Amino acid sequence: MAKTKTSQPSQPKAARQKTAGEPPATEIPTTLGMGGELHQEAGGVETTLTTNQGVAISDNQNSLKVGPRGPVLLQDFVLREKIMHFDHERIPERVVHARGSAAHGFFECLESCADVTAADFLQRPGERIPVFTRFSTVAGNKGSFDVARDVRGFAVKFYTAEGNFDLVGNNIPVFFIQDAIKFPDLIHAAKQDPDREFPQAQTAHDTFWDFISLTPESMHMIMWAMSDRAIPRSYRMMEGFGVHTFRLVDAQGASTFVKFHWRPRLGMQSVVWDEAVKINGADPDFHRRDLWEAIEGGDFPEWEFCLQTFTAEQAASFDFDVLDPTKVIPEEVIPLRVVGRMVLDRNPTNFFAETEQVAYCAGNVVPGIDFTNDPLLQGRLFSYLDTQLSRLGGPNFHQIPINQPKCPFHNLQRDGHMRMDAPAGQVNYEPSSLGPDIKRESATRGFRTFPNPEAGDQLRVRPETFADHYTQARMFFASQTEPEQNHIISALVFELSKCVVPRVRAAVLARLIHIDQTLAGRVAAGLGLREPIVPAEAPVPAKAMDPSPALSILQKAIATLEGRKVGCMVTDGSDAKLVAELKAAVLAAGAVFQVVAPTIGGVVTDDGVLLPADHKIEGGPSVLFDAVAVVPSVDGGAELALSAEAVNFVRDAYGHLKVIAYTPAAAPMLVKAGIDAKPDNDPGLVSFAQTSVDDFLARAAGGRIWDREPWVRRVP
Repeated sequence: MAKTKTSQPSQPKAARQKTAGEPPATEIPTTLGMGGELHQEAGGVETTLTTNQGVAISDNQNSLKVGPRGPVLLQDFVLREKIMHFDHERIPERVVHARGSAAHGFFECLESCADVTAADFLQRPGERIPVFTRFSTVAGNKGSFDVARDVRGFAVKFYTAEGNFDLVGNNIPVFFIQDAIKFPDLIHAAKQDPDREFPQAQTAHDTFWDFISLTPESMHMIMWAMSDRAIPRSYRMMEGFGVHTFRLVDAQGASTFVKFHWRPRLGMQSVVWDEAVKINGADPDFHRRDLWEAIEGGDFPEWEFCLQTFTAEQAASFDFDVLDPTKVIPEEVIPLRVVGRMVLDRNPTNFFAETEQVAYCAGNVVPGIDFTNDPLLQGRLFSYLDTQLSRLGGPNFHQIPINQPKCPFHNLQRDGHMRMDAPAGQVNYEPSSLGPDIKRESATRGFRTFPNPEAGDQLRVRPETFADHYTQARMFFASQTEPEQNHIISALVFELSKCVVPRVRAAVLARLIHIDQTLAGRVAAGLGLREPIVPAEAPVPAKAMDPSPALSILQKAIATLEGRKVGCMVTDGSDAKLVAELKAAVLAAGAVFQVVAPTIGGVVTDDGVLLPADHKIEGGPSVLFDAVAVVPSVDGGAELALSAEAVNFVRDAYGHLKVIAYTPAAAPMLVKAGIDAKPDNDPGLVSFAQTSVDDFLARAAGGRIWDREPWVRRVP
């Protein structure tokens, strides 16, 4: 691909004329550019990308490594300068993952892992240690809304007896880029445009998709990001991943590769796009509120902790590189081993002191867990620590209570901004003969880096084994059910429709066609593009891979109402016995029951008793619930049919494919909403005149009525 020349502001003609004070021709004069940057002119040669010190950069795509697959070198001043600047661009808000919510809990070992790791917290079944877990969105600022289409952060701080282990991951097991040197570019492209500071908390704009179209390694992640994984129903109902390949080391020093997984006990669940948009309008704090209220109500979220372990020999046999963070190992190839569980059972007492000040660092590991040469991971080992220096004010952020280990810790560090303790004595160095009680290193207990042999030239290259960008993207798309594939296509059409520059849309389609021709064709049709799609260059064509059902939300969905929420719309004169029966059954199923009424003061049911309301209709739209029941009185049903909010409550529940139970008195509302209320036409429409509360809940436990979707929305 030809290089795109970057035009720079020219000097006024007078400034270019020779003057008495002009330096000799052998020197290169400098002028200050429009943005304050320093440009060097060398005759008519175009300006070259440089470091902040003016050193020309030869390769801005790859970190400096020992050989193509070796570790990243600390001497890579281009990487360090670029990421250091990026880390300090927002003060004090996090640059990424700014909007988050967190909770305290415990991790319990369920199975000894002594066969693969010496990590103390994975040795004794039944033993528990504290954890603090933070969930977040990536792209939005701290004040953005919760249910954006975005990757979700999933970060766990284990307070182990050997120190803190931070597993800093996402709810998606792959990432957009292969090398950390591209992370500032990715986030700059995804964030608000710097000239206008919008759009907020979304990627539906030119700069993001321009970057994606020029970064083919991102195509696997794009399939995930455009899927329903990016709009989860709840933090409690999403998976978590360590993303990278890590290394486990046992007591004898033997190494095993590992990928870390979290699986929610409640199963996975997402919302549909129209629902997400309306949730953000009705309750921008939807996920934050959901987590808080679940814990306050004793419905403690829980996840299984799973290891996906494999040997170096197995890694060499895969047709992808395990050091490539844009790749997954299908669970059908390497099954998950459940070794623990995490339960979150206590909300923070102070959001700022805990959730906002918690500092997760990818470099925080304990003996028995080590790193690999994944170039994205290698860059994170520098970036996270560097970020905390700016965000939390200095080098002593580890002394903030939420960041302190629960085990004893000792070192000879002194002073620094915001020092919170007052170490005594004259000795602050080691070795020392003046301080007999000074702590010293331990050859037996101390962390030992796995002695992985490294050899090779110092290079800025991408390994050839990282070059296949389409095979796993094709596998992911092929692994989805028909509704899930439709949602990916619809998401791509929506996002690309927001792009103003036609070249960007065409360039993305040129990538998508390598994943699946039907996918690309349907996206093109949805965009109204009639020109043939010209495929982009693909050095490694996509290969066939067996579908992986484990990658689909719907194929491993759990039929349950546990942890879900049922809304019941009532009016004065509603059947008190039916409402009471419904509430009891919902609570018995482990779900939350909430009353929606014309006023927040509640209603008087047919037994003359006041039934308190949890929501006024306008403040409790059906998007806040997983299933709904509409049980007005006859007069109440007629009145609700004249209320736009009440009719929209039913119409949205139907359009979002939810199970709706109703009494005959609700018929006017259903008619006004355009819903055919014959049960034999739609299993998600349940008449209490013909069936029971138990039948309603059984159908609601099955989730959305996907067969209804083609009738309620057009799919490209």
